[in-house]
Amino acid sequence: MSGCHGVAQFLTWVVLICQAGCCLLDSIGAAGSFRGIPVSNKSNLDQGYCERKRKTNSLSMWSLSSESLIDMLPVDTIPENSIRKVRDCIFSVAYPTPFISRVLLVAVSKDVLEGILDLDVSVKQTDDFLQLVSGGKVVLGSIPLAHRYGGHQFGSWAGQLGDGRAHLIGVYTNRYGERWELQLKGSGKTPYSRNGDGRAVLRSSVREFLCSEAMHYLGIPTSRAASLVVSNDDVWRDQFYNGSVKKERGAVVLRVAKSWFRIGSLEILAHSGELDLQRTLLDFVIQEHFPSVNMNDSNRYLDFFSKVVLETANLIALWMSVGFAHGVCNTDNFSLLSITIDYGPFGFMESYDPNFVPNTSDDERRYKIGNQANVGMFNLNKLLQALKPVLDHRQKHLAFQILEGYSEHYYSRFTELFRAKLGLLGESEDDNYLIAFLLKEFWALQDLAKHKFFSDWVTIYLLRLGRNMGDSDSTRRKRMTAVNPRYVLRNWMAESAVQKAKMNDFSEVHLLQEVLQHPFQRQAAAEKAGYSLRPPSWAKDLKVSCSS
Repeated sequence: MSGCHGVAQFLTWVVLICQAGCCLLDSIGAAGSFRGIPVSNKSNLDQGYCERKRKTNSLSMWSLSSESLIDMLPVDTIPENSIRKVRDCIFSVAYPTPFISRVLLVAVSKDVLEGILDLDVSVKQTDDFLQLVSGGKVVLGSIPLAHRYGGHQFGSWAGQLGDGRAHLIGVYTNRYGERWELQLKGSGKTPYSRNGDGRAVLRSSVREFLCSEAMHYLGIPTSRAASLVVSNDDVWRDQFYNGSVKKERGAVVLRVAKSWFRIGSLEILAHSGELDLQRTLLDFVIQEHFPSVNMNDSNRYLDFFSKVVLETANLIALWMSVGFAHGVCNTDNFSLLSITIDYGPFGFMESYDPNFVPNTSDDERRYKIGNQANVGMFNLNKLLQALKPVLDHRQKHLAFQILEGYSEHYYSRFTELFRAKLGLLGESEDDNYLIAFLLKEFWALQDLAKHKFFSDWVTIYLLRLGRNMGDSDSTRRKRMTAVNPRYVLRNWMAESAVQKAKMNDFSEVHLLQEVLQHPFQRQAAAEKAGYSLRPPSWAKDLKVSCSS
């Protein structure tokens, strides 16, 4: 697996240049019960709602359900919401804890509301919506759940982790027949809260809301953010783990994804010896999310692993192509669906540095941007270790070979992305040299023309462009503009929005939200704000913390 080292080194060269107590809402339909909790008897698909659904501006005509999860996956038999060691289940029932103070809606994603959840954006003006997205109420027919998982954190097994401040409030089946899991983050304690208070603060929630949506519009697989609310409840945080505890405001983000299962979801079951349950979860994930895998094939777990390896390589290559560092690449933060989840101390590089670490608590620089490829390999190896108990000897051998192919998948995908960024058509054996030559020295894009090697590189580049058969400058320029973003969510931009938001000025949150929906297009408002320029002087030593 050491073969990934050279790939990672190469990839880190190429990044920056192309970065340019709950109440219930009214609901229609019959209801049964689950341990005394109301739940709908039939899914939306069973009722034929899929074809008839249209956008609605009232939650009274809108429903969630947990049955697709709890009918197939075991739920904790202990009903109390107490912090404890949990076994023999995938979920625990846990209700959000409403804020004490008044809640304010900061922002919504119109695309998520209307395109995924079939809600007209005007629904944001209703009190029912505000209560739903803040954790004040849950929809009749849905049972809020907290997911049990474990994980390797900073290279070491951390044991039971789980949703310590998140509640999966239900699954929505939209008009396209797609199932989306809705999860509140920052909505209170669960059995997995450990020493935490179950809350998230405005600072980190603004960042997660903005970056989730920004990554989507960059074309990178990601969870989505439907809404952001803030309260006046006090939440105490030691932001930089230096003993300076400060009062911040509690906030909640409504996150949406096809699934929240992660590598740690399988690891906890393997480590606990719950192999029958592990097979149940594997079969559920494959059945729901990997339609190309034959459920009747004895090699289905092997096929599943192969697809996760391939898609994880693709995901990290995409991260690198825009200079994105996740910051906390633990196995509990790596999705089985290979989407970007759990936005914490992430960062986009300002100037090229393979040692860039956005997370101030990462003292060993394990998750520096130049090591993300290697970390992907490490995490996939941990997934393989978790799968070994359900694989026979031959399958284990084949799985190891699949894992060994990760670096080739990664290298190939990244090279493909970078060729597109440079406007190259087809493949040439000297493309790798062209790319490596360009990025051999550390520089930022705006310094490139001043570099001593630049003129030599341009000569090689022009010769290569000459082999773009049937191409023209205007056509190539159009292609390159479509894959090289002008705007990404740099830390200083997010921090500027956060500081204003702390004073109840959400104008920059809204401006960034609008700008980042069109990252490849030059925008007057974005240029006026300086979003395509170097960071301001005050942002020179800006730090991001894992404390959120």
